[in-house]
Amino acid sequence: MEVKLLGVTNEKYIKNQVQICAAAGKLSRMPGTVFDAYTSMSDYEKALKFIKMVIGMGHTSTIDHDYMVFALSGVTPVVEQTIIAERFSSFTIKSRREVDFSSVGFYTPDFHTEDGSISPDNELLKEKYNKYMQSLFDSYEYFVSSGITKEDARFVLPYSYHSEIIMGLDGTSLARMISLLTKTKYSNITELKELGESLKKISETRAPYIDTVVDKEPKVLESETEQILKDLGITKEYDLLDEPILLSHTDNLDETIFINALARISGKSVHDAKLMYDKLIKNNEELKAKLMKSIFNEVNHEDLRQVNMRFQFAVPYAILTHFTRHRRLSLSIPDFVPNNDLLKYTTPPKIKQNDGLNQKYEEIFRKNKEIWEEFKSYNIKEEDLVYFTLSGNTINIIINFDGEAFRWICRLRECTKAQWCIRNIVTKMHELIDEVSTYYSANLGPDCVTKHICGEGKESCGRLKLILKKEGLNNEKR
Repeated sequence: MEVKLLGVTNEKYIKNQVQICAAAGKLSRMPGTVFDAYTSMSDYEKALKFIKMVIGMGHTSTIDHDYMVFALSGVTPVVEQTIIAERFSSFTIKSRREVDFSSVGFYTPDFHTEDGSISPDNELLKEKYNKYMQSLFDSYEYFVSSGITKEDARFVLPYSYHSEIIMGLDGTSLARMISLLTKTKYSNITELKELGESLKKISETRAPYIDTVVDKEPKVLESETEQILKDLGITKEYDLLDEPILLSHTDNLDETIFINALARISGKSVHDAKLMYDKLIKNNEELKAKLMKSIFNEVNHEDLRQVNMRFQFAVPYAILTHFTRHRRLSLSIPDFVPNNDLLKYTTPPKIKQNDGLNQKYEEIFRKNKEIWEEFKSYNIKEEDLVYFTLSGNTINIIINFDGEAFRWICRLRECTKAQWCIRNIVTKMHELIDEVSTYYSANLGPDCVTKHICGEGKESCGRLKLILKKEGLNNEKR
């Protein structure tokens, strides 16, 4: 793992960032202009002392004004999934759909026993591990050479493979990341703890106020909730869902959106807006269709945010980040520890259609579970065994969308160019919303369907042309 700060890092720049944060802390309590506040914090030592005092009182929004960009090289998807799922940062990640990963390398942990000490068999296990991991990369290469696309071949990649990330985050998010990676259950996974410690070391110079936030956080390495449930005999045993399930949703989705728009624009109470809706809109189907379309065309979609829908579905790890990267939704994802069921997996259709490749694919997952069990027999703690997770291993997750977040994900993931698995999942979720909504649901989907436009340029799938032809439209008419 290599962690580097990108961009300007000289002393003058760092002092100015501290001055900006201190000025933000000063501004709310002093007379004068924002420029007066900034000038008053021109002395570095004074500014640093002041901002530490402010954030020590809990006003950490002041360090949101300090933004940093890091390069994370040679980290695994365990790191990737953790920082994305916790909504720590902005990030750009090397695509497994587009880039060949056969030679990217992989992470090898030291193997610890359940009591936390290095296993006496550590070197033997590392040798076995390295040989086995290389065999998985060889299998990936075999699938690619057999005509399987990289986006499907990646399902056999282990979660030890090296990923490359550009990560940007503000001072508050950096402090939270360091705290969680070094002082909570995440730190039980050595790689995550190493990342947290690397960021903390860089921050000592680049963001010298960080320790004020991090040091006050208690160290809590175990989950109390998990222990309570474990005492009740709850274990990680599960069956995968065959189809997405709509767990709950706002009653009267369409009506709620319409009434919110009426209340927002008229300034009336929701009760009075409901009376207006019943009198002027409720029985006019054409007007409701026109009004909902106009609501979707609003700049900020705030009316859509007033409704919610909650789903549960099975998703392979290879596709999980396609959901977690969307900041506008809330996810509930099983932790890596206890380890997930390694015999629960998804097979890409192109592999399943070929008997020989499908047999090899199934054998990979069967053998992977056997190797994991062999390592467990050495009393190795599960935090070191997370890297046996294969990208095709599949888990059940829960997602809560507001109406705008669901509009956004349908817009992106129902596109023909979207990855096949997430496209299937989102399309089925859309079908479930069709059952409880008419006008909201009718406006969901990719831009080619809802707006008759496509932003893919030369990479367009051609679907828009077919839609325009079917509807008797052309570019000039649009």
